[in-house]
Amino acid sequence: MVTEEKDPKAVKAPKSEQTRALILETALRLFRERGYHRTTMRAIAQEAGVSVGNAYYYFSSKEHLVQGFYDRLAAEHEVAVQPVLDGEKDLAARMRGVLLAWLDVAQQYHPFATQFFKNAADPDSPLSPFSPESVTAREAVIAIHERCLHGSTTKTDPGLAPLLPQLMWLMHMGLVLFWVYDRTAGAERSRRLVARTAPIAARAIALSRFRVLRPLVRQVHEVLEEFLPGTSARRTG
Repeated sequence: MVTEEKDPKAVKAPKSEQTRALILETALRLFRERGYHRTTMRAIAQEAGVSVGNAYYYFSSKEHLVQGFYDRLAAEHEVAVQPVLDGEKDLAARMRGVLLAWLDVAQQYHPFATQFFKNAADPDSPLSPFSPESVTAREAVIAIHERCLHGSTTKTDPGLAPLLPQLMWLMHMGLVLFWVYDRTAGAERSRRLVARTAPIAARAIALSRFRVLRPLVRQVHEVLEEFLPGTSARRTG
C-alpha cells in the first residue's frame, strides 16, 4: 500500500491562528472603510462571523488589534528585506533597500495610516512606537537595522555600534511620519527622501569610527543610552 506524502506547504495553520488572522483582517478592512474610532469590537466580531467574546479572547481591545497590525507589518518587512540583505554589502545600498522595502509593504495600509498616527502620537497611548506594548514590533524592526549594519562592509566605532541600530530605527520612524502625510502617487516623495538620506546616514555612520570624532561619538553614546527606549533597562539588567 502506497502512502501519499503530504506537501508541508499544504498543511493548514491551526484553527486558532486562522481565527486570529480573520479577526485582524476584518478589523483592518473596517478601519479602512469606517475609520478607527467608528469601528467597534462588536462590529469587527459580527463582520468576522465570531462571537464578541471570541474576538476579545484573541485581542483584548482595539489597541491590541493595532499592535497585531504592527507585528504583521514587521514580519512582512523582515521577509521583504531578505533579498537586499543577502545581495548587498554597501551600507548605503542596504539602508536604502531596507527603507524602500518598508514603503513597499506598508503602501497598502496608507489610506488609514493617519488614523493610527493620531493615536500613536500620544505619548501615553499604547499605540505609540515607544510604548511598552509596542516592544515586540519595535525590537523586530531594530533587529532588521542591526542586520543591515553588521552585514555591511562599513566599520564602526565599537563604543557606538550596539546603539547604531536604534539610531537607524529613529531615522526609520522619521520616514514613517513623513510617509503618513505623503500624498504623492505611490509615496514617491517618501521614496526620494530615502534615496537622498540613506547615503548621508551611511557616511555619518562610517565617519563615527575616526579618532577626531570620538569625543562627539561619546556624547552621542551618552544621549542614546539615556533617552532611547529600552537602553536604560538593558544597561540596568
